[in-house]
Amino acid sequence: MMNKENILEVKDLKVKFPVHGGVFLGKVAEVKAVDGVTFSIKHGETLGLVGESGCGKSTVGKAIINILKFSSPDVDVKGDVLLRSGDEEIELTRLSRNEIRKYRGLIQMIFQDPYSSLNARLTVGQIIEEPMLYHTSMPKKERLEKISWLLEKVGLQPEQSKRYPHEFSGGQRQRIGIARALATNPMLIIADEPVSALDVSIQAQVINLLQELQKEFDLSIMFIAHDLSVVEHISSRIAVMYLGNIVEVGDGSEVYHHPVHPYSKALLSAVPLPNPKFRDKERVILKGDVPTPMRKPSGCGFRTRCPIAKPECASFIPQLEEKSPGHTAACPYV
Repeated sequence: MMNKENILEVKDLKVKFPVHGGVFLGKVAEVKAVDGVTFSIKHGETLGLVGESGCGKSTVGKAIINILKFSSPDVDVKGDVLLRSGDEEIELTRLSRNEIRKYRGLIQMIFQDPYSSLNARLTVGQIIEEPMLYHTSMPKKERLEKISWLLEKVGLQPEQSKRYPHEFSGGQRQRIGIARALATNPMLIIADEPVSALDVSIQAQVINLLQELQKEFDLSIMFIAHDLSVVEHISSRIAVMYLGNIVEVGDGSEVYHHPVHPYSKALLSAVPLPNPKFRDKERVILKGDVPTPMRKPSGCGFRTRCPIAKPECASFIPQLEEKSPGHTAACPYV
């Protein structure tokens, strides 16, 4: 049973991609992209998921909306992804393509690249209308009215619905992606690095737009990013991810200003500081490179780079433990 405060619960999620090779292209290895991730999202909150490139953030998002099996048939997805809709609890990972269509409108995704995520052959109006055609029973007149209304909500003009994606800037395209995500009145939006391809000034506009829409539509958001200052600005809570595992979870301001896990400290110490008074702050420099997900270290995945690692770290996988109220970290030595 789910906690009634939560709209989404992810339990022990694991995602493995096979690696094929040899003369007969058989399976020679597997990539553990996500290796036992557990977290929850409350109604109306924003959970920021951060980490280095390749740590598995985007894979978590795609596994939640259950599109990995259809884009990569050989992928192995295990674990529970529970979505609450009223009194109903839906186990998303066990649904077939036809079964999940019924619930697809409840959870939508904003993709990272605003240039490739929009169909270049469709007009903006057709792009926004498409999810309504498949996931609602709205008549044509209402769909057209909603397209105009959504375009105004994201700061565009209704008459721009007849134009094509290539006629818009990157920031405008991402606004179109947001309008498309809102078309089915979702409960949860997964934003997969929605501002990383945009200029800094445009990033602020898109972030502020998401916050305004969240209040207006009472949305829950999972915000995936590697820019920690952006995540701290928008997130109620922050989850830090390293090599397929979540290593720290807590209140957004608490994790950003008072991290406890050694990896979180290193990650946050790398954030550029605009105020010269604080530029002499001690930097945490990690040794070596991030290990490959095909050959993860035994025990704690961070132990090969950790400044406080002990020999016993190789023999067990640390679990998230509460270090202060609402603040957990996967390290017994902090």
